[in-house]
Amino acid sequence: MNDYYILALTLLGYMTLWFFVSIIKKRNDVADIAWGLGFVLIAWLSYFLSDYSFKALLVNGLVTIWGMRLSLHIYNRNRNKPEDPRYMEWRKQWKNFYIRSYLQVFLLQGIFLFMISLPVIFTNFSISSGFGILEIVGLIVWVIGFYFEVVGDKQLKDFISDPANKGKLMVEGLWRYSRHPNYFGEVTQWWGIFIIASSIPGSSYTVLGPITITILILYVSGIPLLEKKYSGRPDFEEYRKRTSLFFPLPPKRL
Repeated sequence: MNDYYILALTLLGYMTLWFFVSIIKKRNDVADIAWGLGFVLIAWLSYFLSDYSFKALLVNGLVTIWGMRLSLHIYNRNRNKPEDPRYMEWRKQWKNFYIRSYLQVFLLQGIFLFMISLPVIFTNFSISSGFGILEIVGLIVWVIGFYFEVVGDKQLKDFISDPANKGKLMVEGLWRYSRHPNYFGEVTQWWGIFIIASSIPGSSYTVLGPITITILILYVSGIPLLEKKYSGRPDFEEYRKRTSLFFPLPPKRL
C-alpha cells in the first residue's frame, strides 16, 4: 500500500477515535487537544515508514516539541472548565449535531492536519543528508516562532489567572506589539519547517502546508473568531487601532 494512503487511513482512525472521545466527554473541544498530537503521530509514522535521515529526525523533533507543548497547554487551559464557547454554540445551533461535528470538526481537521504536515512527510520520505544554509535559516525561523507562541501563551495565562485582571484585555508584553503573538508564532514555525524541507529537490508543492495554516489562522478559525468575540468593546477598539493584527510591530501613537 502507498505510504501516503497508510498515513491518511491512520489519520482517519485517529480523528474518528477522538470523535468518540468527544461523545463520551460531551465536549467537542477535545479536538483542539487532538490537533497537536496528530502532527506528532503523522511525523513519526512517516519517519518509521521511510529511510532515516538526520534532517528528518530534526524536523520530527521540532514538530514533537511544538505538538506536545500545544496539546498540553490546551489540556491544562480547558481542564475543569466548561466546553469552549465556540463548540458550545455549535452544539446549540447544528441540526444532526453528531454527524456534522464528525464531518466538520474532526474529519475536516484531519484533512487540514494532513495538508499542513506535507513538508514533514516529504522530508521523512526523502533521502537527504545535507545540512546547509536553508536548514539553518529554517531552524532560526522556527525558534523565533516557538518563542512567540510559548511566551505569548504564558503571558496570557499569567494575565488571566490574576483576579485583578478580570474583564481586562491583555495588552502588555508581546501582546503590545501584536494582537495575536501566539498565532504569529504558530504560523512562523510552520514556515520554518517548510524552509528546512525546501532544501530537498521536488519539495515546492509542500508550500501548501504553511499556506494552509496561514490561511486558517488569519482568515478562518483563528484570528477572526477571537476578533469577533471582542469587537465593539471600547478598550478593544482602541487596542486594535494602535496594535498590529499579526506581525509584531511597534504600537502606533494615537
